[in-house]
Amino acid sequence: MTSSASPASATVSQLQKQVRSQQEEIARLHQVMEKKEAQWEATKQSLFEQFRLAIERQFGPSTEKYRIEQGDLLINEAEAAVDEEDASTDEAFSADASSAEDAETASRQPAQRRTRGGRIALPPELPRVEVVHELPEEARHCAEDDTALKVIGAEVSEELHVVPARIEVIRHVRHKYACPSCEDGVQIAPAPAKLLPKSNASATLLAYVATAKYQDALPLYRQNQIFARHGVEIPRNTLARWMVQAGERLTPLIEALRQHLLQAPLIHMDETTLQVNQEADRAANSTSYMWLQRGGPPGQQIVLFDYDASRAGRVPVRLLGDYAGRLITDGYEGYAEVVRRNGIPHAGCWAHARRKFVEAQKAQPKGKTGKADWAINQIRKLYAVEKQAQGMTPEARQALRDHKSRPLIQQLRTWLDKSVNQVLPKSALGKALHYLDGQWGRLTRFLDDGLIPLDNNPAENAIRPFVVGRKNWLFSHTPRGAHASAAIYSLIETAKVNGLSPYEYLQFVFDTLPTLAEDDDLDALMPWHWKETLPL
Repeated sequence: MTSSASPASATVSQLQKQVRSQQEEIARLHQVMEKKEAQWEATKQSLFEQFRLAIERQFGPSTEKYRIEQGDLLINEAEAAVDEEDASTDEAFSADASSAEDAETASRQPAQRRTRGGRIALPPELPRVEVVHELPEEARHCAEDDTALKVIGAEVSEELHVVPARIEVIRHVRHKYACPSCEDGVQIAPAPAKLLPKSNASATLLAYVATAKYQDALPLYRQNQIFARHGVEIPRNTLARWMVQAGERLTPLIEALRQHLLQAPLIHMDETTLQVNQEADRAANSTSYMWLQRGGPPGQQIVLFDYDASRAGRVPVRLLGDYAGRLITDGYEGYAEVVRRNGIPHAGCWAHARRKFVEAQKAQPKGKTGKADWAINQIRKLYAVEKQAQGMTPEARQALRDHKSRPLIQQLRTWLDKSVNQVLPKSALGKALHYLDGQWGRLTRFLDDGLIPLDNNPAENAIRPFVVGRKNWLFSHTPRGAHASAAIYSLIETAKVNGLSPYEYLQFVFDTLPTLAEDDDLDALMPWHWKETLPL
């Protein structure tokens, strides 16, 4: 009886093991399917986001301006509490803070919109040429008694007049003198100093071509066509050679500007791509970079462009040297090496963080609000505090930030900790959240230093003309040309941020630089020394 039961029990045990094994396999397959379904769902959502973003980029507005009512936000209870003003606390602030509050209140007033179709006032600084229109002689007597009429007033109207470009040739005539008796010792006046001694281009012409190309993004082949319409044929190769040689002659001034820049308490940096066709050991389609630095006090701002074939961390190390101030950049990690070497504070850019949430907002289904909207609104409040702080001393600005910005940052951190693991990392919102989390230390550095701004927009604004110009001239032929372009871009953008006319400043530099000896001080060529006062 026992022997007959054993095979049966063994068979049952084997069947149970098989069932358990099958159940485990089924459970494993279910897990695999759930994982696959989650991946498929994530891929589907990612494709939908990409599709919505593509539609938005193609047909939507390019602005990042954002308006949303407080009631539409997903989380608003804590927001309302933060927005409540404590009058007793506000009284502790300085008069600077009070005046900033008043300025903010005034700025909330709706701006007066100019009536469309109306004529605008012509700038008063433009030169005026008066054209007097008189009555005929026979009409200047009274029709009743023939008494001569007297002038009792005048009606004045103005129209804007343009004098087209005029090309002319300046002939430098230097008389030779010699003794008629001994016929020896011929003397002649020295030739005028020129930026490009072996060319027939004047400083005015060089400044005109440089401004047209580097400020107005007018390629040289188009300038060649314009000159031809005015009766002079200047080959494009000649124009290009002039620009390269002019840029190289600016090297001493660029280095003087660099030394001034490195004394600034903070420097903004950014970089953008550039293609150089003929570079040793590199393919023509290789990507190179134009680097930008900007810094200095108001009225003495410096903007410097530098070309380099690399985007590696060694480039900021070369450009900054032993700089010991503050560095403001976007989230690119290439700046980490110079920050570590020099031990300098490194602040991030809230505009970049905000831009990623704007992308996430555009990826949302139409008519819906979500986490991206809340983050954008929170960042908007940080900028509102900075608007109040305009014109304050660094100490007063930091005190205002402690009072208003720090609670906003704490609230944003709490929200970020809850949200970062609730969304797919590869979604637009997930990328925005992870960028904010990864850059948090740099983004919040402004709280402890009243000199650090909220973003890197000054650098982006300065590099934008280069990006616009690149769409027209597309590439540089050689590294030599790229370096020369960087020098001319530096002078033009430096002139602009100091309130000067780039053309007039370039003409002044091109005229004056050849007259200076090698050991002369270049301080007189600085834009803030060229004009006694700068336009406000």
